[in-house]
Amino acid sequence: MRHPLLAAAALLGLFPFITGCGHLAPSRAAGVATGYLSHQLCSAVFVSGRSPESAYREMIEPLTGSVALFMRHTVDRGSAEVRASFAGVADSRAVYRAPWGCTIVNDAAAIEARPAVTDNTPAPALLPPIADAGIVEPTDPDLKRALDRAFEEPLQAPHRWTQAIVVVHRDRIVAERYAPGIGIDTPLTGWSATKSVVNALIGILVRDGHLDVSGPAPIAAWSDPNDPRHAITIDQLLRMTSGLDMGQSLTSSAFTAFDPTAQMVFTEPDTAAVAQRAPLAHAPGMVWNYTNANTQLLSRIIRDHSGGTPAATLAYAHRELFDKLGMRHVTLEFDAAGTPIGASHMWAPARDWARFGLLYLNDGVVGGQRILPPGWVDYSARHTPGADDYGYGAGFWTNRGDGAGARYRIRAGMPADAFMARGSNGQYVVIIPSEQLVIARFGNSWTQRGDIESVNRLIVDVIKALKVGSST
Repeated sequence: MRHPLLAAAALLGLFPFITGCGHLAPSRAAGVATGYLSHQLCSAVFVSGRSPESAYREMIEPLTGSVALFMRHTVDRGSAEVRASFAGVADSRAVYRAPWGCTIVNDAAAIEARPAVTDNTPAPALLPPIADAGIVEPTDPDLKRALDRAFEEPLQAPHRWTQAIVVVHRDRIVAERYAPGIGIDTPLTGWSATKSVVNALIGILVRDGHLDVSGPAPIAAWSDPNDPRHAITIDQLLRMTSGLDMGQSLTSSAFTAFDPTAQMVFTEPDTAAVAQRAPLAHAPGMVWNYTNANTQLLSRIIRDHSGGTPAATLAYAHRELFDKLGMRHVTLEFDAAGTPIGASHMWAPARDWARFGLLYLNDGVVGGQRILPPGWVDYSARHTPGADDYGYGAGFWTNRGDGAGARYRIRAGMPADAFMARGSNGQYVVIIPSEQLVIARFGNSWTQRGDIESVNRLIVDVIKALKVGSST
């Protein structure tokens, strides 16, 4: 997920020159900046429990630079909302309402009117406990040193701000550590790691015969066989090869806030409606282009097939996935129209993210019950042609290919069979079947390439420590 405040620096100078409408309008781009600020700060404060000051310092301030002079925000704990404004051009309001997390709204009544979640009692977990109640301190000195190195902080920017690391080996936590103010149950943002959760929910619908990944995606706006988008499959949405002309969500630039996908997430009340209106830029299946629009369409499909309301969707996600894994502190956020923001907006503690990784480590089986269809894990980790520079599968990043991205990670020491849920600023759930290992790493890291160098080093250190420890 790219960061729209990067565009704000350009906005001020561009106002005299940009007269476009639609996504090129300066007011729309400014709205992305305020939407980003209000929503992310709202979630950090009211979902994660961070102080507004520390959350702003780690999540927002590195993006603002001189633009901070033109940005204003307020945090109202009484009404559980955050307001943000930009130079008198745009303002946004995000409100927190349990269990929905934060939503950018113009009218909080729209959120209050959502059907209630009548049963909040989680079903018994199928996944056995992965640790006792307390923090698991590593007993092996090499494993401790691996965590020490992973939490090292540069003396000056760009900062890494590692928040949590959980190492699970053979289904048990063998080491974990948390930054000050972060605990075992602190929900942490997954950013685009949320896309991997959407993969799981789609897989469950496939398992039950509701969807066929190779058939046309069930999107009513594309139902006419003469519509060229009618040919887009669920597989192509998962693999980012739909061909939709809907910007890209992979890299950042000074013009990110002008990108239609950033505007979709941070200014539009109905994200999927925006995505389904996009025309084709390429024939389906021909070009890889990482865009959040694909995942928002999958999120709407999940909603439509799990009851059609946000309450039914949330209940479905808990009943079929979260509860079975023992993920007790998950907040899946929704847009104002009631569609999960599956592209980027799930918060969960590092232990819960690690539990999610175990589902894929164990081939989609938990406690003897198959959650994902046979072969789904291998399908998800299989390399997508055209994604060679990055190494992308179907909702997961993967080393199972011969592209530059996979080769880079493998040369750095990440095993060739590894694949991962991955989000901006250093959110990782790395799954390594050959080592029976899941490593969850979360933080607010502003180093290049999402702190992948440090994550690679952590993986190398952990694998070496475990092998040395098992031989002594």
